Amino acid sequence: QVQLVESGGGLVQAGGSLRLSCAASGRTLNIYAMGWFRQAPGKEREFVAAIEWSGGKTFYADSVTGRFTISRDNAKNTVYLQMNSLKPEDTAVYYCASDSKKRTYYSSSSDSQAYDDWGQGTQVTVSS
Repeated sequence: QVQLVESGGGLVQAGGSLRLSCAASGRTLNIYAMGWFRQAPGKEREFVAAIEWSGGKTFYADSVTGRFTISRDNAKNTVYLQMNSLKPEDTAVYYCASDSKKRTYYSSSSDSQAYDDWGQGTQVTVSS
């Protein structure tokens, strides 16, 4: 099992930036990919971005392409989400997730069911 702890959320004005971090511990050697999802009030959880842990290949939702960047530091077992040009519609709780069974390879990096472990989430609020 992998334990995930997110940080970096907060309140920012539209057009601003935030960087989220997700620190992984436990069975990190088994991690194949990590992803970020978000859930706004009254809405379903949606995919934001993902990264393959070894090769660094990245995937993004259309809604964040060009504004958000996912990266990882393997030595620190940490994945980051740099969020620029934030919009009020980006307001949500952001969750980090890990795939230790390579399910994202066989299904999709945007498939929340492909991830095994989840963090508690960090709130991001973008004011207009």
